[in-house]
Amino acid sequence: MFNPTRDQARQFLFDTWRKRRAGELLTPLEDLTAQLIDKHPEYHEIFSDADRNQDKDYAPDGSVANPFLHLMMHLTIEEQISIGQPHGIREQFARLTQKHESEHEAQHAMMDCLGEMIWQAQRNKTAADPAVYISCLDKQ
Repeated sequence: MFNPTRDQARQFLFDTWRKRRAGELLTPLEDLTAQLIDKHPEYHEIFSDADRNQDKDYAPDGSVANPFLHLMMHLTIEEQISIGQPHGIREQFARLTQKHESEHEAQHAMMDCLGEMIWQAQRNKTAADPAVYISCLDKQ
């Protein structure tokens, strides 16, 4: 999935969670995704009901967390750490893991900065700037 649509990305999450619950064989990416969903019991019901939740919209004001965005940000951060891009991300992750005493909570802190980088790129109509991301992480 290199550039999935919103529906394709959501369907991937629904299918992965269904397969995990059914005890079916998972690909490595599905297994990682299922592990992340496991860590978010508050989202289990949502990912268990594709018919009801496939088209659900979430306001950008953050009043209700978007579980789809949240899980996709986790996956993005996992990939960044695994490939070491942007430069310095592994060190930031290690530092934040020590600070928060949890890899999962470190990723949650990283999400704020990832979101900031994306927001700035959208607002300025520019490419995402990893320097913005790393600079934000330095302040975490």
